[in-house]
Amino acid sequence: MGLLDSLKAKLGPAKDKVADLAQQHGGKIDHGIDKAAKLVDEKTKGKYSDKIHSGTDKAKDALDRIGHKEGGAPGDGATPPPPGDGTTPPAPGSGGPTPPPAA
Repeated sequence: MGLLDSLKAKLGPAKDKVADLAQQHGGKIDHGIDKAAKLVDEKTKGKYSDKIHSGTDKAKDALDRIGHKEGGAPGDGATPPPPGDGTTPPAPGSGGPTPPPAA
């Protein structure tokens, strides 16, 4: 087992824990990001507003990726709905059940 494999094996549980926490507390983390951004913007008197806004958006996107959220509003802590709504068949290639081959 190589060094990288060993490192991945040791960090796997930590990554899962971080993802769980990001998903459970996404709203609180989003609020903290917004609060910090507002404070920094006030302290810099709006001089770097565009950069602060860009950084805030990137941080929220990273939070969403870490929490494995594929749908819903960023930071709302909601889990994405399963594919399809149960009333229409899934689109081909969307991960839905594969029909049996034609005979």
